[in-house]
Amino acid sequence: MTVETKLPFDKEYVSQLSSQLQEPDWLQEIRIQALEKVVDLPLPVADKTKIDKWNFTEFAHELGEESLDNLDSLPESIKELIDLDSKSQNLLLQRNGVNVYTSLTEDLTEKGVIFTDIHTAAREHSDLLRKYYMTDAVKVDEHRLTALHAALMNAGTFIYVPKNVELTQPIQAIYWKEKETALFNHVIVVAEDNSSVTYIENYLSFDDKESVANVISEVIAGANAKVNYGAVDHFANGMTTYVNRRGIVGRDARVEWALGQMNEGYTVSDNTTNLLGDGSFADTKTVTVGRGEQKQNFTTRITHFGKNSEGYILNHGVVKDAATSIFNGIGKIEHGASKSNAEQSSRVLMLSEKARGDANPILLIDEDDVTAGHAASVGRVDPMQLYYLMSRGIPQKEAERLVIHGFLAPVVNELPIEGVKKQLVDVIERKVR
Repeated sequence: MTVETKLPFDKEYVSQLSSQLQEPDWLQEIRIQALEKVVDLPLPVADKTKIDKWNFTEFAHELGEESLDNLDSLPESIKELIDLDSKSQNLLLQRNGVNVYTSLTEDLTEKGVIFTDIHTAAREHSDLLRKYYMTDAVKVDEHRLTALHAALMNAGTFIYVPKNVELTQPIQAIYWKEKETALFNHVIVVAEDNSSVTYIENYLSFDDKESVANVISEVIAGANAKVNYGAVDHFANGMTTYVNRRGIVGRDARVEWALGQMNEGYTVSDNTTNLLGDGSFADTKTVTVGRGEQKQNFTTRITHFGKNSEGYILNHGVVKDAATSIFNGIGKIEHGASKSNAEQSSRVLMLSEKARGDANPILLIDEDDVTAGHAASVGRVDPMQLYYLMSRGIPQKEAERLVIHGFLAPVVNELPIEGVKKQLVDVIERKVR
């Protein structure tokens, strides 16, 4: 299926959508201007993957009317991700793009923390949202898919942590689809100076009907702030997914990503972190499992602008059947970012003859006084590891399973919510079985 240059949505539709959501004028204007740019902008570049025939533009797009009686009425697969017994959880749930539940503890509300769906943020925190919405981390006109996202954004979350506020409990958001309606989800996490937050998100869909997910996340960490960002993506087969997660890191600040990319359909992913401040730090860990005839392309990029900045990339992928997974790791040190360190490692484990994995480490260094390194490997399960396990009475199939779980453990172990960690383990188990 080719990507159409003519969209089934026009200016009138976008204006009505914005009016229905009671958005401020500035957001409606962004939508209209973005729609006008979609046709002329190119698709994003996905090195070594042809995405021009993927379906990014044919989908249903409408605002639903969803509700939730109580947490006990949630699907079992959602219940497993949260602590139903907790009286102090920070939780947001969105079904088919509609917010159905939000909980923020009273002490955080009193400290000025904002945790709400993006439509409520546009109405109640308009000036604050406008400051961050597609201004620095992600630009509307980067390419066709960012413009399409800006025009049709229909879900998402806004998290704002004021200066000097440190959250000791994670904030969690769960987005799940049960209908064919496309999901254009936008997440913004802002941690002001000297603040900290851990944010965990889950994406799920429950049928194989053809649809589209266009997901953008923007993370802004002020001076000496810390953001831990965990995610498990598990869209069903039939979903074409574009996901763009970006971070901007200030002086002495840290952004750490732990991403479980477990989609069943075609996926193109861009995870970029810009280390703007001196002493800034980023650590990006990604795992994926590809199966069937799935095609996936992952680009992880850390760009150093500040002096003494540190960036670490770790990508681990498992590929089976006739699936293809491409990892592009890019460490870029700009001129003037002296004393910086860029390190990356990408490993792909192939379980089948027809499976294809590729790891492409790239270092772009424009400064002399720096440290940089990379490692990449593509291969099959280590026979010595299998022999060791089998020599202790473990059957070969079980031995392979243990090796795979150990291979993916660096990201799985980073997720701070036990229900989410268990979900990722269960998804891995099903996909490599």
